[in-house]
Formats: sequence, C-alpha cells, structure tokens
Amino acid sequence: MATEPRKILVTCALPYANGSIHLGHMLEHIQADIWVRYQRMRGHQVHFICADDAHGTPIMLKAQQLGVDTEQMIAAVQQEHKADFDRFNIGFDNYHSTHSTENREFAELIYGRLKSNGFIENRTISQLYDPEQNMFLPDRFVKGTCPSCKAEDQYGDNCEVCGATYSPAELIDPRSAVSGATPVMKDTEHFFFDLPQFDGMLKAWTRSGALQEEMANKLEEWFESGLQQWDITRDAPYFGFEIPDAPGKYFYVWLDAPIGYMGSFKNYCDKRGDLSFDEYWNKSSSTELYHFIGKDIVYFHSLFWPAMLEGSDFRKPTNIFVHGYVTVNGAKMSKSKGTFIKADTYLNHLDPECLRYYYAAKLSSRIDDLDLNLDDFVARVNSDVVNKLVNLASRNAGFIAKRFDGQLAGDCAEPELYAEFAAAAERIGQAYEQREFGRAIREIMALADKANRYVDDKAPWVLAKQEGKDAELQAVCSMGLNLFRVLMTYLKPVMPKLTERAEAFLNCELSWNAVNEPLLDHGVNKFNALFSRIDADKVAAMVEASKEDLAAEQAQVKQATGPLADDPIGETIGFDDFAKVDLRVALIKKAEAVPKAEKLLRLELDLGGETRQVFAGIKSAYNPEDLEGKLTVMVANLAPRKMRFGLSEGMVLAAGPGGKDLWILEPHDGAQPGMRIK
Repeated sequence: MATEPRKILVTCALPYANGSIHLGHMLEHIQADIWVRYQRMRGHQVHFICADDAHGTPIMLKAQQLGVDTEQMIAAVQQEHKADFDRFNIGFDNYHSTHSTENREFAELIYGRLKSNGFIENRTISQLYDPEQNMFLPDRFVKGTCPSCKAEDQYGDNCEVCGATYSPAELIDPRSAVSGATPVMKDTEHFFFDLPQFDGMLKAWTRSGALQEEMANKLEEWFESGLQQWDITRDAPYFGFEIPDAPGKYFYVWLDAPIGYMGSFKNYCDKRGDLSFDEYWNKSSSTELYHFIGKDIVYFHSLFWPAMLEGSDFRKPTNIFVHGYVTVNGAKMSKSKGTFIKADTYLNHLDPECLRYYYAAKLSSRIDDLDLNLDDFVARVNSDVVNKLVNLASRNAGFIAKRFDGQLAGDCAEPELYAEFAAAAERIGQAYEQREFGRAIREIMALADKANRYVDDKAPWVLAKQEGKDAELQAVCSMGLNLFRVLMTYLKPVMPKLTERAEAFLNCELSWNAVNEPLLDHGVNKFNALFSRIDADKVAAMVEASKEDLAAEQAQVKQATGPLADDPIGETIGFDDFAKVDLRVALIKKAEAVPKAEKLLRLELDLGGETRQVFAGIKSAYNPEDLEGKLTVMVANLAPRKMRFGLSEGMVLAAGPGGKDLWILEPHDGAQPGMRIK
C-alpha cells in the first residue's frame, strides 16, 4: 500500500434531474464516500465531486407535462438531490449541474478539438419523426412490436422480452411514445464521433487494469462485433447545448454528461482559487482519477468517454469502479410493494448510518447485485452496531465514570491483545483500498466479538464488588474502551456521525495512524447513548410511506394533467404563419379500417367537387361506419405523404390525448364541404 500522499479526484455518476434519489442511487454514493473517507484518513488529498445530469428529451417533456419552466425544474431537483446526499453524510466537495457555463465551455472545447483532429463526421440520416409534436424521436420514445419475437409495446432500441436489439425504424407498427402518432421517416443532418478510430487504444486501455476483469471481458464482446460511429446530435426541440455553428442542432446528453465531471471540478477550482484544474485533467497528469458508476452505463464510460478524452488531448481515468444494482427482499425495487424507497422517505424513518453500515457489510469490488433484505437489515444492524460495538463502550464507561472520575488507567492491561487489534489496521486498510468493504466489516466485527469476550472473561461487574480490585477494574475497563476506540477508528469511513459521538465521548480524534498506541492516563467524558436500535415498526412504516409516495405521484400527475398541463401552448406564431394553413370543411364520404394498422382509418373526404384520401390515427376512438356522412375539418394544403398503405392527402383535425379520448372537429349545421375556415 502506498505511503506517499496521493492526489486523487473521485466522481460518482450524475443523477438524472427528472426524479428523486432512491436507495438504488445511494449504493453508489455510499460506496464512493466510504472509499474517499478512508483515503483521507490515510493522509491523501482527495477531491470528491458530482453534479446533476440536467439535459435531454425526458427532462424537456417532464417540464412540459408539469407546466413549469425547464430551468426552474432542474434547479429545484438539484437542490432536492443535494439535500438528500447531505443527510446521508455524502461528503461531496462540490455538487454542480451539467446545465452550467463550465459544462458548456468544455463541451464546445472538446467537440472543437475532436472536429479539428478529424474525429467528427457529418452526414444525412433518416430518423423517425413525430408529425404531431414536430420532433425527432429518440429510440426510447418510439414503441411498437418487436421485429424478432413480435412482442408488443417494446421500445425502439431493444426488446425486453427476447433481448433483441434493432433500430426504431425496424419496429412493426411504430408509434410515438410522446403523442401516440404514427411516426414518419425524415432526413436530417447529424454529426458522428468516429469511435472506430480509437479501437486499438481502447483495447489496450480496457485491459490495462483500468476496469474490473468482468467489465473488460464484457467489452471484448463489443470489440468483436465492431465499434460503430456514435451519433452525438439531437435536433430541436431539445433541452441542452446547441452545437456551435449548427443552428437547431444540440449535443446529445451523453456527450455533455460525463463532461460534467470536468465542469463540476472546474467550478470547484474557481471557488477555491488554490486548486489547479490542469493538474488533474492535463494529459500528462500524475494525479489519480476514479469514476464510481453502475453497470448500466459502462458502455458510455469505458468506450466513448475515454475515446473523447484521448481525442481532445485530456487525460483518461485511472480506473472506473463498477457496481451492480440494488434489489429489495430479493426482487427488483417495486413502487406498488413499497420497496422502491426514496432517500427522503428512508430518512424520515431511519438513521442514514444504518443503511451505510448495511451496504458496506455487503459490498465487494465485484459487480454483483446487492440485496437489501429488510429483515436482515434490522437484525444485522442491531446485532453488530448496537449489541457488539456500542455495548462494548457502555458496559465499561459507567465504571470509569463512577469509580475513577473518567480517568483511564496509566498502563495497558493486555499489551499483546491490544497489539493484535492494532495490527489489523493493515488488513482492514487493504480491504478498504480494494473496495472490499464487506471483508473489512467482517474483520472489524470479529475483533468486536473478541473484545466482548475479553470483557466477559474479566467480568468488571464482579471486580467492582470485590475489595482491593480497583486498579484491576480500572485496567480492564480502560482496556475495553481502548479496544472500542480502535474498532471505531476502523469504522470511521462507514459511520462518520457515530464516530463523531464516539470522539466526543473518548475526548480524542480517531486517527488511523494513532491506533498503534492505546490511550493511557487519559480523561474521557460522560457516556451518552451513541446509537439507537432499529425498530422493525419503523421499517414497516417506511414501506407504507413508499406506497403513499406512489399514490401522491399518481395524484400529482392527475392534478398536473388536463389539456394545458399535458400539452402546453406552443410558441407564438405570427398571423402570416397561420394564414398559410388552408383549413376546409370536408364531408366524410367513406371510412374503413386499414388492414394491419393498429390505429389508422382510411377516410375519403369530399371537399365540394374534389375527393381526398386521408389516413387518420383515430381507429381507437371511432367505428368507421359512425363517421360516414359527418362533416369535419381538414388541413387541405398539407403536402401529400406517402405511407405504407397509400398516399395521405391531408390531415383531419381532432382534439384529445389519444386512445379512446379523441374527438374529430365537427362544424355546425349549415357549413358546406369546401368552405374555408377563417
């Protein structure tokens, strides 16, 4: 293990700014925080930063749904996230946002360098487009039938039933997840990052020790299938950074999200004034850079991110530490079961250090999923922290306070036993360094068992009743408190608040380097309760509150829905723009279902001397025979659109969110086919 002071920058993956922090998020942030606290205890200079990932289509659409300004929404979410992390004692030096001046500058700088170095290519592509919302659709905003197994209601990038991957255009009967409309193919110019040029560098880097072996093996599959150019462009409307010299084109969120590590650190450097950004990000930097991330975002962090850094002349990460998911009671977190638990909901019922301890006790350097078994959670915390650790202090502290005025003995009663506890610092330290936190906890609790056996064997409660045994009583209880001090030193990275209370009682700072020598002839303070047992009723209440959170979310959605909240009024247009739209009264002469089309009806519309064919996505709301003979309103000067089922020569107007809730516009009696609507 290194003894020279190291300079280390640590980051966690950036939480997305469209939802609350939950206990799945907390696994990563607790893991990173424990590692950072250990490194600081060993005298290393560590900077720990994070930020909200605040860009992308989902955030834009959620703000529209809630009827709020997007920037106001992400600012409120950022404050909520930061408050949750603070209450969980996650010691970030800086918590920033990707929607920042620093992040924009670095995104433009990196893009500019990649472009000038020949790593950006632009070409025209065809993409699915929502004709109702006037927006190109990201893969996850297209749904349809899987082209492989024919499972319905699958996303546009992969099938959750058979695991097949495909492009959105390959979906059968695709529909927009935003409006329900049938998307159309539309050409657009996009910019691509030429990832294949970095194939050799990435193969060497991923096998250099910068990744866990499991992840390096997984990446080998992607290398074998061949790296592809990466589309880094999104078209307006989009919430993000506009690409320089490309109006209406925006950086894809996954380009500027990892750059958020740089933006947050630059913001931190500027706040401090005594810290050099270049020292940590320069290509020749000798500092260490570590990313803690979940296994779901390995692809971006271990291929695109290091390649972007290499291509723009910045340093690559020293290592990327990947963890698995959190399950609860052996199953995926469930909102309906109350096991999808928000950080805030947990904190309203339980001590954050209980979860910190439980996660630490089960964490390793591997990428295994971690199960939060709620019964085991209660039993383990109560057994280890309360019965073994805190009890060790309480059963000795009373005698020292009452019989010896808080003064510890001047000699160590069991030098060999104390030396054994002190020698464990090396093994436990190695476990922390290697992120084998579960192994560290097992070592600590094995020592706690040994310390309690020592007290049981010496039986200070018996010595206290015997004449002439005061010196022995003081020595035994002083030994017990010294062993408690060593154990709390080893647990300091995991339970910082419990450690603060222990330090106040022991009247000293707990330092890793100080465990070699016991406290002798030292005064301690009055002992107060250090930690409370977990009440199983509080866990049950937390689960019930999580169910209530779901009900409140559903109520909020219902409250926030309604025409304007679900579909806010669009940007203001001029009268001349509106005058270009030619709206006409039309008579529906014939209506019929379109074979193999889930939502379409084919309408023959009489415009008073001219007949048009229009395909309308209103099948879910109307029987064809009920429409024939009705008057409606159509856009008559819309360019014809070639569809799979024929040519659509206009558009009928309807109101409603979709499905059965659609109503075509019907002019009052007296209106005639062909009349212009003004």
